[in-house]
Amino acid sequence: MNDKVVIVTAASGAIGRTCARKLAELGYRLVLFSRSDSVKAIASEIGGVSVQGSVTSADDLNKVVGVAIESFGRIDAVLNSTGHATGSSDPTGKRYDPSAEAHLLDISDDDWHRNFDLYFLNVVRMARLVTPHFIHQGEGMIVNISASAAVEPSYAYPSSSTIRSALSGFTKLYADRYARDGIRMNNILPGYLENWEWSESFIDSIPAGRAGSLDEVANVAAFLLSSESSYITGQNIIVDGGYNRAI
Repeated sequence: MNDKVVIVTAASGAIGRTCARKLAELGYRLVLFSRSDSVKAIASEIGGVSVQGSVTSADDLNKVVGVAIESFGRIDAVLNSTGHATGSSDPTGKRYDPSAEAHLLDISDDDWHRNFDLYFLNVVRMARLVTPHFIHQGEGMIVNISASAAVEPSYAYPSSSTIRSALSGFTKLYADRYARDGIRMNNILPGYLENWEWSESFIDSIPAGRAGSLDEVANVAAFLLSSESSYITGQNIIVDGGYNRAI
């Protein structure tokens, strides 16, 4: 359907991988970026290019942008995806307890800085690298996978709640600055998804009565990366089945 070039970070993770496959179905040319060696197989499966590295490394981010330009001669969009890190009640995400004591003040300075790199600074660094290309082309799109805790903080995710809120502020400022250049930035805020394990009582507390699917997040990403969303920028799009109560 199109041949636009998209960089997908954390492309071997559940959300990143699902989004990459969805975008491949729609005809996008993909550059997949991940710490995991499995990114090579995913890229081979969908006909994309792979780069191994970390979103917390400025050098690695510069490398993936360089590979995209070398491989395709342009970059049309970026999907910034990251998972949860140190500072969650359960970093593996498999035994999440929404009532868990997060020990907010026990989070070390090192963990705060590490998570700032993971949740926030990676987006800033990527924007610095790709925005000149977008300006030259006259358009560009960045979609960041954030979390619903950005608008309704949770003690179970203290660092994510705090730092992703800062990402929302940056996204609005970036969107305002570059809208007239045809460049957009939006955040997707997923709620509780099927790739994690949830108790029946917790699922019952979600108005939709179920966890969200990875495909539902990928569908929103595909929409935000498309020209069909051309008048949407600087927004937090919550995908949580109605669980979030913030207005």
